[in-house]
Amino acid sequence: MIIRNIFRLILLLGSLPLALHAQQRPNIVFILADDLGYGDLGVYGQTHIHTPNLDRLAAEGMRFTQFYAGTTVCAPSRSVLLTGQHTGHTYIRGNKEIQPEGQEPLADSVQTFAQLLQQAGYTTGAFGKWGLGMVGTSGDPNHKGFDEFFGYNCQRQSHRYYPTHLWHNSEKVILEGNDLSQKVHYAPAIIQEKTLAFIENHQDHPFFLFIPTILPHAELQGPEDEYYRQYENMFPETPHKGNDYGPEATVGGYASVAKPRATFAAMVSRMDAYVGQVLDKLDELGLADNTIVLFSSDNGPHQEGGADPDFFNSAAGFRGVKRDLYEGGIRTPFIVRWPNHIADASVSDHIGAFWDVMPTLVEITGATRPRYTDGISFLPTLLGQGNQRQHTYLYWEFHEGGGRQAVRMGKWKGIRLNVKENPDAPIALYNLYDDPAETTDVAAEHPEIVGQLAGMMAEAHEESAVFPFIPTQLR
Repeated sequence: MIIRNIFRLILLLGSLPLALHAQQRPNIVFILADDLGYGDLGVYGQTHIHTPNLDRLAAEGMRFTQFYAGTTVCAPSRSVLLTGQHTGHTYIRGNKEIQPEGQEPLADSVQTFAQLLQQAGYTTGAFGKWGLGMVGTSGDPNHKGFDEFFGYNCQRQSHRYYPTHLWHNSEKVILEGNDLSQKVHYAPAIIQEKTLAFIENHQDHPFFLFIPTILPHAELQGPEDEYYRQYENMFPETPHKGNDYGPEATVGGYASVAKPRATFAAMVSRMDAYVGQVLDKLDELGLADNTIVLFSSDNGPHQEGGADPDFFNSAAGFRGVKRDLYEGGIRTPFIVRWPNHIADASVSDHIGAFWDVMPTLVEITGATRPRYTDGISFLPTLLGQGNQRQHTYLYWEFHEGGGRQAVRMGKWKGIRLNVKENPDAPIALYNLYDDPAETTDVAAEHPEIVGQLAGMMAEAHEESAVFPFIPTQLR
């Protein structure tokens, strides 16, 4: 028996990266903000909003300057992250609603990296917003690699910060008093308690903790506490009129807010404080040195509910916001901390995207390789090594607004609009090195580059029966 166990240990160590042979496999915490812009954090240039904990995370790890979300809205971007497939391949490619609650579910055939980590022996939990399949469907988080889920299953329900209920696995948790006419229980605070409890409960075993927080997605709401009071009288304000809590309230509405700028800033600071609580819990339990913490946002900044991304320069000078494939809609903050492996206060201009997360975490943990991924592990970049593979190109598609496609190849960025009307519509070309704000279309000057990008768009897109992109008569 002893010899057999030693042999099994040798096999396990042989499957892990050399950097990890001398220690336990690391815990993983992935924090995903909702609609947070590239420029909404102090470490990325924000001047109006205080984010000391995320600034600390960057000071203790690596900050990426050219990392991209899966696409420019919630559900497909999260599908890209979890499946390691860009939007030309991933299963969920749009926000397709299911009634009375939930979204189009991930299919049984879809493999997530959470499943791979679970199979490798990790305890897994997700706390926040799901949006990839209702309880009991093939996309239920318990069917997609998570031992425990707590939060909003349905992203439509998450438009309300004082919802009628949340979900704990298959249990519907009624929030007494929250009936869309009263505001009693603030959901992010409840979810945060469960998040910290997960760390406490699983501190003695490798875990993967996914925190897809709903902050700072609209609606703009929250308690008038210390986070709000620090901004309450700081900015000029124009009240926003919305769909208020009361007899006429709807689940998907956004409430009125008297001071939208102060409220938005408070929501970002609250999110930052929650990140700080997670970091403090890891420190308290002696887990920090063996825990990888990743932070990002699912897409660019939103304009709903009274939000004002122009005032806060939330896109950091890039063109576009949520629902655009310009840089402001898809370039995201991305920070990774891994003590004793990643150099403090390091900055990387490596060009990567959400679909790279799966192969990276699989390589780090020694989990089984995915059946398929569009991603490339960026572990060499994290470790400061010189053997980092590069993408030939990155690809995105967006099924709303007439249909849009985008490709980045090195310094070149191509964007095609109105794809559903004309799959061969002209491609606008931008040189991101000279023109990061995408102000000048140089397609006429570089027809050969435009032709290359058109070929990449055709290569990357595979038609989906669930989310058709190109009308049948135009294919």
